[in-house]
Amino acid sequence: MAKNKKFSWLEDNENENIEIEVFDANGNKLEAGDTVVAIKDLKVKGAPDIKRGDKFTKIRLTDDPELIESGKMVLRTEFFKKV
Repeated sequence: MAKNKKFSWLEDNENENIEIEVFDANGNKLEAGDTVVAIKDLKVKGAPDIKRGDKFTKIRLTDDPELIESGKMVLRTEFFKKV
């Protein structure tokens, strides 16, 4: 049987090694394990608000260059700077 063309794009994506660059609010490159600090107060649904100066350690990068993870929270990079 011929190769299934329906999922051929999925196989192509698995072979690519795409490195996503993530930058903070000041344009500094972020890497997994970095520490970031909030640059403004942020309201959070279902959790305590994030205050300016709150520190998040050991961040993880996501597939989206505008998002990072810290614990169970997903944070937008535009509101944080690298320490």
